[in-house]
Formats: sequence, C-alpha cells, structure tokens
Amino acid sequence: MHAPEPRLAPDVLADEMSVLLHDGEAAAVPPGALRQRLFARVARSAAAARRLHTRRHADMAAETLADGVAARELYRAPPLTLRPGEPQRSRLIELAPGGRWVCEPVCTQREWLVLTGVVALGETTLQTHDFLLQPAGAGPTALHSEAGAQLLLREAPPQTGARALLQRAADASWDDYGPGIERRVMWQHEGQAAMLYRTEAGAAVPRHGHRHDEECLMLAGDIFLDEVLLRPLDYQLAPAGTHHDSVSTDTGLLLYAHGDLDLDLQPP
Repeated sequence: MHAPEPRLAPDVLADEMSVLLHDGEAAAVPPGALRQRLFARVARSAAAARRLHTRRHADMAAETLADGVAARELYRAPPLTLRPGEPQRSRLIELAPGGRWVCEPVCTQREWLVLTGVVALGETTLQTHDFLLQPAGAGPTALHSEAGAQLLLREAPPQTGARALLQRAADASWDDYGPGIERRVMWQHEGQAAMLYRTEAGAAVPRHGHRHDEECLMLAGDIFLDEVLLRPLDYQLAPAGTHHDSVSTDTGLLLYAHGDLDLDLQPP
C-alpha cells in the first residue's frame, strides 16, 4: 500500500509575491531585488498601521472609578481640533456585581451601549445590546448593576438638535447589508452613524475610504482589518481620510462600528 501524496497547504497569500516564490519566475528575479520588494511591502504595511489607533483588550489598563467600577480607555482625542466623526473619548465601563458609579455631567454627547449584563442607568434599565444616546447638557447619571455589566461609553461634541434616544435590542431591526452581512443602525446624523454588524463566516467588505473617523470594537468572533486581526474587545480607530483595502472574517462576528453611514467604496 502506498502512502497518500502529501497535500500542499492552501496559498494564503495569493498575491504577486507568492507567485514569485512558488513558480519558475522566482529564478528570474535576482535575490537582492526580491528581498527589496519584500522589505518594501513590510514597510508599506507598517506605515499604514501607524496611521490607525489599535488597542488590544489584554493591554488596556483598568482605572478605578468607584468601588466595583473600572474603566478601560479605548481612545482619547488630543487637545486639538477634532477630525470629522472623531470622538473625544471612548471607554469600556465595567461594573462588578453591586457596582455603583455616578457619571458627572459634561458638555459632550454621550452614547451608551450595553455589551453584557443588565444595568440601571438613571431611571432606565438597559439590557444587553440596548443603546442610549444622551445629548450634551444631560445631568449626572447614576449607574448600578446587581449582577455586573459591561458598557461602551462614547463621548463626542454636541450635535445640533440632538435628542435623547433609546433603542431596545429586542425591538431593533436588522437589515441585509451585503452577502452574509446584516446591519443594525442605532443612531445617525449627517452621514455618520452608530451601528452593529453581524456576519456569517467568510463575509468580506471591499476597499473603502473613511469620510469620518471609523471606530470598530469587536464583540464576538474575529475580523481582519487589512492585516490587523481583532478579537473580542479589541478596538481600532481609523482616522478620516484613511482607507481599508479589505475587511474579512473567517469565523463570523458581531461588531460595533461608529463611522460612515454609507461606505465610501473605492476601486482596488
């Protein structure tokens, strides 16, 4: 009996470099030139990544806000003029069972998304994936969770005419957005929006630009933003004016995004 022929691993690069490395054309390329092209590609990838703000959940230090309440900072804007759609601050707020915290009034618009658990936010009880927008000028907000909860808190400049908005996950609608992709729009204003995406395994989005800053917070699954892999509670902010060549998931995902309501699709 003959042993079966070994199978070659699938070509995960599928680009011009892998072709050069795997067929006879490689012999026609001087080693020095191939080395230069490889280094040039790595340099381009590193330069693109430096324009993005990526935070790994495992590397986020916890700041104590009160007994049983901690915050992990995702992003804080420098004290300069904000880009279109740039948040002033985004944080994960974590309440242990019985945790209480009073969020003091500020002159920013606040968006709350419950990631896990049940929390009383003022007189409103929020369940997992409920969304609440508080316009600038809202008073102090007391948070309490009997069993523990985790929330996203996004603070941004005031929006003209903004009103309080509560969207219950149980009542929200999901729209077909693309092959294997559904989207839930929680809030929108002048071309930007707060959204949830859920996808099947293998779903992908083509090259697109960003008219507004685009925030992505992984809730479940994984995603490749170009060559950067995000896993649950990892975060990335892509500034306005940047682009993503490709976005894809091997596992399927649930993702929070804050950015363009309509993608600025661009040719490859």
